Formats: sequence, C-alpha cells, structure tokens
Amino acid sequence: MEDTDSQANKICIKIYSYQNEILVAACDAELLGKTLKDREMEFHVSKEFYMDVFGDEEMLKRAMEKATIGNLVGNRAVKCGIEMGLIDEENILNIAGIPHAQFVLI
Repeated sequence: MEDTDSQANKICIKIYSYQNEILVAACDAELLGKTLKDREMEFHVSKEFYMDVFGDEEMLKRAMEKATIGNLVGNRAVKCGIEMGLIDEENILNIAGIPHAQFVLI
C-alpha cells in the first residue's frame, strides 16, 4: 500500500495477516487516538491498531477486496464496507454517534 500526504487521504488503514486470514482495520483519520464514550461503553480508536497508512476510499476498498475480517470505524470507512456489500446497515453499532462495524467472511 502507498501512503501519501494527499488531502484526499482521510482514512487510516492497517492490514494484518495471520495464516489464511486477512484483517483490515480502518478508521476515519480524525478519529485516530480518540476515545468514544456512550453511556457505559468506551471505545478507543488506537493508533497502534488502526494506523499504518493514510488512504482514501478507493485504497480502502482495494484492501477490503482481499479481507476475510474487517473492523471499520467512522462514516467514510463504514460507508465503504456498505458500498461493497460487506456491512449490513442494521448491524452497525453507533458509539457516541460514530458508526462502528465489523465483518467476517466464512
């Protein structure tokens, strides 16, 4: 993957590979490092888990074409998963108004 300083690159993407599984973790860049709090739930969007490169929606979609597992946070990242048919809108969890979704392909 390529990392550029383009203004269009507003999604943080990290790819993990283990045996036959490929996990794509992605979040909207402005959420990186923040903790989302909603009632009793706290969700930390950690740099360690989500950040490897900055990309745009097309870069994220190319990464998710190879993914078996996905973890997406933020409007842009989750929208990509919906557009690719990997995320059903009724399965999106909103934490402090921010969408979070996961998928596993069997």
